[in-house]
Amino acid sequence: MFPYDPALIAAVQSIPQSIPDVIQIMKSIDATCSDGDGLKWFNGLYLSVTQAVQARVNIAVPTNPARFADPAWIAALDVAFARYYFTAVEFSLSGEPTPGCWQALFAVRNQTEIARIQFALSGMNAHINHDLPQAILGLCQTTAAAPQHGTAHYSDYTALNSTLDSLIEAAKITLRVRLLGDALPPVSALDNTLAAFSVAAAREAAWNNAELLWRLDTDAPALAAAFLDTLDGLTALASKTLLVPVL
Repeated sequence: MFPYDPALIAAVQSIPQSIPDVIQIMKSIDATCSDGDGLKWFNGLYLSVTQAVQARVNIAVPTNPARFADPAWIAALDVAFARYYFTAVEFSLSGEPTPGCWQALFAVRNQTEIARIQFALSGMNAHINHDLPQAILGLCQTTAAAPQHGTAHYSDYTALNSTLDSLIEAAKITLRVRLLGDALPPVSALDNTLAAFSVAAAREAAWNNAELLWRLDTDAPALAAAFLDTLDGLTALASKTLLVPVL
């Protein structure tokens, strides 16, 4: 769709091992994408989120209330989570099968009547609602510790919500223009869509789904696969709704 897509594919083929690796890849994507590419605006918001996570992970003073109980676990989740995004970029731009929730964004990433914030939130929707439960499950399987409410890991996980909410709220203001920077109507149906989006609610649903997948993956793997297909379908519908052009 864009002449620089091969460069994007090359950028995401590097497998990140740390949060700085993730940030470097996101910066490469940002530097490559033009302003007329909807991917740029999701990637830019995600980059800000990842930098905020890194700042919290790097807090060394044990008495700092913002310090995670297990920063290494949060860092590992951040990296595992980002890999799903990078895989979606690689597969979509290479013509490989890609989850429908991501296809919704990539299919219209050059449509100039769509607002930058719509691309940003569509990417957040796909990544949190579809990818995050799988990233949590994979990490919990690696550490042999089931995802559970009330644990230190859950507390660390939810401790990020206020930071992420503030970044999303700021983006709703700064990215409320069309893809090329043209002004949007002062009042539109988009306002209701923006008001309804809650990253905290989406992340809570993702954790709940990770708990469900933990049980299904052990007791009924076929149902786990069916559940993921259904989850992709529902998330794709939400992404398409988020990407309806503003008139």
